[in-house]
Amino acid sequence: MSDDFNMSMRKFLKQVGVTSQQAIETAMREAGDTAGKTFEAKVVLRIEGLDLEHVVIGKIEGA
Repeated sequence: MSDDFNMSMRKFLKQVGVTSQQAIETAMREAGDTAGKTFEAKVVLRIEGLDLEHVVIGKIEGA
């Protein structure tokens, strides 16, 4: 893979990570007391033109 591809992919993944963390933190603050609660999380990554759908499922513990 080319350096341009790697840089483009890393930039996209960084944007996904940063904006997702911000959205989760905002939702947790707005939810109020989440201590002791566990939230099921699911991320679906689709890339048009590559016939790619990648699903990540996990849990986020409240604070």
